[in-house]
Amino acid sequence: MAIIVQYAFMTDIISAFGNSLRVSRRRVIMGMGAASLLSISTRASELVGLKAGEIDIAARIIDGDGCVLNSGLSVKLASIEAPHPASRYQNRLAWPFADEARAALSGLIKGRNVQLFYGGAKRDRYKRAIAHIYTLTPSGQPDLWVQEEMVRLGLARVYTWANEDVDSARLYAAEGAARAAGRGIWGHDFYAIRSPDPNVLSQYVDSSQIVEGIIVSAANVRGRIYLNFGTDYKTDFTITIAKRNVKRFTQANIDLLGLEGAHVRIRGWIELINGPSIWADHPAQLEILPHNA
Repeated sequence: MAIIVQYAFMTDIISAFGNSLRVSRRRVIMGMGAASLLSISTRASELVGLKAGEIDIAARIIDGDGCVLNSGLSVKLASIEAPHPASRYQNRLAWPFADEARAALSGLIKGRNVQLFYGGAKRDRYKRAIAHIYTLTPSGQPDLWVQEEMVRLGLARVYTWANEDVDSARLYAAEGAARAAGRGIWGHDFYAIRSPDPNVLSQYVDSSQIVEGIIVSAANVRGRIYLNFGTDYKTDFTITIAKRNVKRFTQANIDLLGLEGAHVRIRGWIELINGPSIWADHPAQLEILPHNA
């Protein structure tokens, strides 16, 4: 059973890794073409809850999870995050595989008719469409789910939001396959899954990470849920669920207090609250894994 976590990539610690383990754009595009032949075409109707949106040509590719349609509408691909390019405005260096991710998205959609599908808010504060993108067949039928393909290629990671309808289990399955094969970003330590060891996680405070481990104990303190990964809550890693968000997990048939001993993978922003902590605000932020995983 999969539950899942918000997640963004590491911030400016990129400089610690430099330009190591780069993959040429040509190799990625060639690999993408071969891999695409193996993917299973997905009709938009299979994604329950999505609402059909605009149909247009993808005219310009911004990065691995952003494009501009012929109409001028800027689109941010929902439920995933690709490596970010350099940004002077944010004083950020390019993350590893940023160029490869942009090239891959370009190969999938640039110059093609695509259709947007919405699973939550249609626009963000920057007036970008937040949508799932499907390529269209010559007859105008939705064909390839672009988000799933980018994740499967190892050039994006799953990144969901609360109140967003998406087949997150499929995205996580695609990501798991890419990670097992070491494709794209999964061959670089910048994107590695972190241990819940607080001494390790303390190095990544104020960045988004994936953390995997065993929940040692669970506690309800005045309606707030704490999932602890050690015996000392003052120093050990903790997942925290605010009282207002507990209902979302209950509605998803997740017994938070029953997760003691569970093997989980959580994604989110690392904060220092006593020990390192991640706030979880929706079930799709967390994966519950088999103990032998």
